[in-house]
Amino acid sequence: MTVERVTADFWFDPACPWAWMTSRWMLEVEKVRPVDVRWHVMSLGVLNEDKLDELPEEFREAMAPGGWIWAPVRVCVAAEQRFGAEALGRLYTALGTRFHNQDQPRTRETIVAALADAGLPADLVEAADTDEYDKLLRASHKEGIDKVGQDVGTPIISVPGPEGTEVAFFGPVVTPAPKGDAAARLWDGTLLVASTPGFYEIKRTRTVGPIFD
Repeated sequence: MTVERVTADFWFDPACPWAWMTSRWMLEVEKVRPVDVRWHVMSLGVLNEDKLDELPEEFREAMAPGGWIWAPVRVCVAAEQRFGAEALGRLYTALGTRFHNQDQPRTRETIVAALADAGLPADLVEAADTDEYDKLLRASHKEGIDKVGQDVGTPIISVPGPEGTEVAFFGPVVTPAPKGDAAARLWDGTLLVASTPGFYEIKRTRTVGPIFD
């Protein structure tokens, strides 16, 4: 019997370590279930632009206009526009590996190195310091947020729901990223709760930070 492939839409900001964890789980899910991930950008800068005064100073500076949070995601949008969604996925992996697994600085030089890793031209980095792609970035961000509501962060994942609908969630937030059978079980559970009418939230306090492997 042929099993129908499904698509999971995934919204991320490359600067977010928790989105990185979830994205690595989704890549594992692609290996063990008939699932294709479709990547989209969202922005911690956009998400927090109306509440900068409530953030700790270090995050306030990063997320303010011109802060370093904006540069990587702007380059991601530029890469997608010029080279397509598959290139966006490659660049996300390259950026996330350097930012999170290797703890490299969030600088222009690191972005250029990630572009090389992804087989993309270095001139894409020019998007980092301009608002040329911000309209597209905001539209992609809004698309994800509109599916799940305002009271969320990154990542957002949209999965098949009952009777051909789609259901979007914030998360799942998990560390380390499950692999193999564990990845499959979490995916199956995600589909299970998505198929439950009226299901909204499961949550507990995080007691460990992201574990990169």
